[in-house]
Amino acid sequence: MFLSRRVPELPTPDQALKGRPEPSFTVPDRHTVLGNPLLGPYPDGLEVADFGLGCFWGAERKFWQIPGVWTTLVGYQGGHTQHPTYEEACSGMTGHTEAVRVVFDPSVVSYEELLKVFWESHNPTQGFRQGNDVGTQYRSAVYTHSPEQEAAAKASRDAYQKVLTGSGYSPITTEILPADGRPFYPAEAYHQQYLDKNPAGYCGIGGTGVSCPIGVAKAPQADA
Repeated sequence: MFLSRRVPELPTPDQALKGRPEPSFTVPDRHTVLGNPLLGPYPDGLEVADFGLGCFWGAERKFWQIPGVWTTLVGYQGGHTQHPTYEEACSGMTGHTEAVRVVFDPSVVSYEELLKVFWESHNPTQGFRQGNDVGTQYRSAVYTHSPEQEAAAKASRDAYQKVLTGSGYSPITTEILPADGRPFYPAEAYHQQYLDKNPAGYCGIGGTGVSCPIGVAKAPQADA
């Protein structure tokens, strides 16, 4: 039986559930909307981005709707437990957050544009919660796959903090960390593309209403 903590607190590696060396469930082969494989290896030229922004059901839908996104899948990342289950992640004893892996074509959509969607689709100032969803598994996070992604994520955070502060919001609590050493463990089959299978299902995703000043194309110069 798993009991949620009353006050969310990340477990230490010694406190965390140990998990298992192999997953206890299988993941579907293909994305129900985009039709592409969920798991890698992915085609050459594509890049991977990992985001945590609250309940991964609604978060995943935000990204699969973007032109240039090749596939998306949801899972658990940033914790200590190997191959966790949903129940284990929700117990608060794995250290993972609910994450969305976004595989995208950078010639069609930039990482900065994905960051803009990330920041504007949730409230990154709430710590271990998103709205009514409370727990360490709902914390805001960006797990980067290159120095360029890390620099872009931090620059976007700083730019967004300025406009959030001007709108009366608290400091951003989003963790920005390298994905290396923080494995992404795919979630159970029923979580993958949940809101495509259940269009009227729960979606706790909601932003601040404050626009993030990144990824905005420069206005074309008038002809001389």
